[in-house]
Amino acid sequence: MNIILLGPPGAGKGTQARKLVDDRDMVQLSTGDMLRAARSSGTAMGKKVAAVMDAGNLVTDDIVIGLIREQLSDTSHAGGFIFDGFPRTLAQADALAELVAEMGQKIDHVVEMAVDDDALVARITARSTCGECGEVYNDNTKPWPADGKCSNCGSTDQTRRADDNEDSLKTRLMAYYKQTSPLVGYYYAKGQLSSVNGLGSMDEVAGEIAGVLD
Repeated sequence: MNIILLGPPGAGKGTQARKLVDDRDMVQLSTGDMLRAARSSGTAMGKKVAAVMDAGNLVTDDIVIGLIREQLSDTSHAGGFIFDGFPRTLAQADALAELVAEMGQKIDHVVEMAVDDDALVARITARSTCGECGEVYNDNTKPWPADGKCSNCGSTDQTRRADDNEDSLKTRLMAYYKQTSPLVGYYYAKGQLSSVNGLGSMDEVAGEIAGVLD
């Protein structure tokens, strides 16, 4: 099963993708992770990626599609693939559709993690993480432990992303709605779109996603 997770910054796509990886033996295809892995791989594609990034240029859609093609060729994971952060544009969506068809595969589900912008901003500006293990905390719903130690690993390294502030988040949301939100209509027209409440608890959202996939 191949799925796409759609949603604005901070909607929890990465968290839900990791849960699907653990529960269903799926592979999370994050554009950033793929580019970093390719850059250090030493392969022909990796050298191409490194040259583009070292020159300070944006990696082209063709390169990203090439990396995805390499991943889709690996059939060792029975659970399928999760596209997280790709596609971002209608052109990328068309390119991905052509690629999966060419490889005899398909996109089975597109899950939109729908959110209320004001609630999302309030949630993300309260967010912190453990710098050691990545456990996520929230000042309101899951505060950093009073003893100053992460409840998962015991680390005292509480971190906040520099861009998890209201102004930065609103800028990121505007970019998302301009560039990526047209994909909601695109996949709705294809009959592939399902929406879940992205502002529920992690388990609630996971349950809604499971309901879509099953």
